Amino acid sequence: MIKRLSESLVHALARQFPAVLVLGPRQCGKTTLARHFLEGEYFDLEKPSDLQVFMGDMELALRRFEGPLIIDEAQILPDLFPVVRALIDEDRRQNGRFYLLGSVNPFLIRQISESLAGRVGIVELSPFLFEELAGLGIDLPTYWLRGGYPDAVKETDESKWQRWHENFVRTFVERDIPRAGVRVSPIQMRRLMGMIAHYHGGVLNASELGRSLGVSYHTVNDYLDVIEAHYLIRRLPPYFANIGKRLIKSPKVYVRDTGLLHYLLGVSTERSLMESPKRGGSWEGLMTEQIIARDQLQGAGRQFYFFRTYAGAEIDLIVDRGSERIGYEFKCAVSAGPKDWASLRKGIDDGIIHKGFLVYLGERDYPVSEDVEVVGAERFLIPCSSST
Repeated sequence: MIKRLSESLVHALARQFPAVLVLGPRQCGKTTLARHFLEGEYFDLEKPSDLQVFMGDMELALRRFEGPLIIDEAQILPDLFPVVRALIDEDRRQNGRFYLLGSVNPFLIRQISESLAGRVGIVELSPFLFEELAGLGIDLPTYWLRGGYPDAVKETDESKWQRWHENFVRTFVERDIPRAGVRVSPIQMRRLMGMIAHYHGGVLNASELGRSLGVSYHTVNDYLDVIEAHYLIRRLPPYFANIGKRLIKSPKVYVRDTGLLHYLLGVSTERSLMESPKRGGSWEGLMTEQIIARDQLQGAGRQFYFFRTYAGAEIDLIVDRGSERIGYEFKCAVSAGPKDWASLRKGIDDGIIHKGFLVYLGERDYPVSEDVEVVGAERFLIPCSSST
């Protein structure tokens, strides 16, 4: 069984809070985490027999269990949260009583904010990170191509991992979207996802997407809200600094899993990936998601941005840890030169970041100044220290 980096955070929050909420996309491994790494009675509310346990007297059903209770797909039963809150308030000193797992962020968060505020710790579980698969025979090119969803990355047959993503997307547009109350046809939503894949790594233009779909940019933003709420895309906001320059103010958009991205782009082999004009954007998205996921597990309150001026100066990712801001540039090549880290150097000089890393496909790690370092991607993704 593959150990998840999030496991230690889940256990730490269970020692601090009466309830722990584990959020993440479907098929990312939440159920496996719950069944194999958490102790407690497990219920999946998508299973009719499990749901029926709580459909009568919900309070009585919850009181029957003395040990921890693990409830998967908790968003299906929103009436559960007020009852959980009442039981927690009877003894606030008892932590780790409830583990709630869910796939749809805003619906759960709304219920949490109304019912369990101050009583719950929240963990976002991503598909497998490359670090979690280290030592299992999956190299970085394979991981980059197939992404981190467990059922996709383990497939050795090209057609099988593509078929998995095909069914994943079909389930999303035909089942999850209607459940979210969004009135859009599966064909139009599938088309929008394909368009987002071509925008991947670029600045979002909702008006342009709306014109292509025949809807307003307000409607496009509503659709994007739902897709992002299911953890399929990320809109990375720009970092604003008072440096007297005209700055890009729209977010960048990424398909969060590169396997899903490549399926939407029709990229099916490592060779076609390396020949694709979207290779650089795909690499940037891969590294962005790996760093954000890792940082979210390491500390609370961290913020993530990109920086770009209209003149072309850019930092791909800025991680604001409160005490320091770290800039990252990502280069999809096996060599790097001074022009590749020039934006990091300028960002430090302007006070936008405090130090920077250029992450590339090469093997050598070396400093280029006191506060800028070039690092090879594979070793960077399996860190030996907390310096990055």
